[in-house]
Amino acid sequence: MRVMELVHFGDADTAFAPRELPRPTPGPGQVLVRVEATSVNPLDLQTRRGDYRDQVALPTVIGNDVSGVVVECGPGADDFRPGDEVWYLAPVFGQQGTYAEFHVVDQALVAPKPARLSHVEAAGLALVGVTVWEALVERARLRVGERVLVHGGAGGVGSAAIQVAGALGAEVVTTARERDHEFVTGLGADVAIDFSAGDHVPQVRALGGVDVVLDTVGGDTLSRSPEVLADRGRVVSIVDIPRPQNLLAAWGVNATYHFLFASPGRAKLTALGRLVDRGKLRPVIGSVLPLADVAQAHTLLEGGSTDEGRRRPRGKIAIAVHR
Repeated sequence: MRVMELVHFGDADTAFAPRELPRPTPGPGQVLVRVEATSVNPLDLQTRRGDYRDQVALPTVIGNDVSGVVVECGPGADDFRPGDEVWYLAPVFGQQGTYAEFHVVDQALVAPKPARLSHVEAAGLALVGVTVWEALVERARLRVGERVLVHGGAGGVGSAAIQVAGALGAEVVTTARERDHEFVTGLGADVAIDFSAGDHVPQVRALGGVDVVLDTVGGDTLSRSPEVLADRGRVVSIVDIPRPQNLLAAWGVNATYHFLFASPGRAKLTALGRLVDRGKLRPVIGSVLPLADVAQAHTLLEGGSTDEGRRRPRGKIAIAVHR
């Protein structure tokens, strides 16, 4: 099978190489999936750069999102049959990733693909959707009528978070560049704040503060979260913290903090699928590239450009594996 293998840590243009590897065989309780689509996430960029080099032995295949078709079931894997369309979030580290034509996974992590989504859309939703569900539902326990601040509303996680929060009955405030305000309000954001035009904190406080902050940025954005929180507010951050943060201000509002590294699971995908079926959630796919162009996909996600004047796309960057 064809894969794009990570052979060096470092810049995208030198990190990957095409390889032919044997097609894996499913073991007990596992299914073999023909990967129709995967996507590129910030986690992939961090892995490629070498941020997790202690957990990653080169050469390796990275990637975590899958939408595809079951082609073989291992012993005891009775939940699915060959031909079933499925989607899932693969475990992080420790096994082959999803930049490949085929992938083996435990059936307990797999869910039927929502019929309303294409394979590209489903692959673009898996990791960000699970992250948002765990952040807003399982950790923050966002309730009807509460106000949530979603940082980076035009990104992959942010665009999904706006929709999920709205489906939960929350009022959604988001940060995004002015050029993206129409886009994020179209997703359901009630208020959009241009983070590039000044301090977002006074603008959020003028609204009366928020009950929940979803931090997708880190740094000062995370450390200043208590300044916008109502009493007993909650902060969920999905960003690694490379340096110590001053969180003393959180004491003043009795804040609760959650630092999230999303975990795979069928139940979360099933819940997301119900929102999709109700028309409450649809992934935003900003760009679709073939498997051979994984390096270009990484460059785009990092905000770079392969064509003069081309900006980082809104939403997710997907990989159509058999394109």
